[in-house]
Amino acid sequence: MIFARLEPLVGKDNIKLLKNKTILIIGCGGVGGYVIEALARSAIGNIILVDFDKVEITNFNRQIIATSNNIGKYKVECFKERISTINKECNVSTYCLKLDENNIKDIFNTKIDFVVDAVDDVNAKISIINYCIKHDIDFISSMGTGNRLDPSKLVITTLDKTYNDPLARTIRRKIKDKSIMKKITVCVSLELPNNTTNKSVIASTAFVPSSAGLLIASYIIRKII
Repeated sequence: MIFARLEPLVGKDNIKLLKNKTILIIGCGGVGGYVIEALARSAIGNIILVDFDKVEITNFNRQIIATSNNIGKYKVECFKERISTINKECNVSTYCLKLDENNIKDIFNTKIDFVVDAVDDVNAKISIINYCIKHDIDFISSMGTGNRLDPSKLVITTLDKTYNDPLARTIRRKIKDKSIMKKITVCVSLELPNNTTNKSVIASTAFVPSSAGLLIASYIIRKII
């Protein structure tokens, strides 16, 4: 049994519980990719993937799906194939599109137990956050992991308590209402981003985005069980 090492830790009943859960991951890059990987290896029975992007060579330093065999392929399809080789019992649905306020309803066409926002686009993040709050769906939103070197600075908190993160600052400015900010769970780095890098490129590592993804997956599993 593929979960023989997980079951003693969480219990047989929780394995059954996890197999009946549906998780939506929006964004299959550096952070989202490791969320997907960990959830597929943690007995989650239904995974929905949303991403419009294809694998390219610039992804190789940080994205688990980025291999020479996958260059030019859509990330959602690569992950669907990968999950089938890890957990054949996991049902995977894919949407190869760029999420926005006009198509977000099309994604939420089934019962979803948890949503992971791992996109970079600010407007898309706002749409996801607003939709989840309006429809009372559990979610977590990943803030910035670029231009940082220390994964130990990652924490899970609420948006109103964030600092040192330009992306979180932008989201706070758009949300405005502090009572709403307290309802927005985020994974954020407390490390100041390195602003001496080339500002036309967001630098990244193999270990900060991946650690954020694993931290998010851990949070989801612990919250479910």
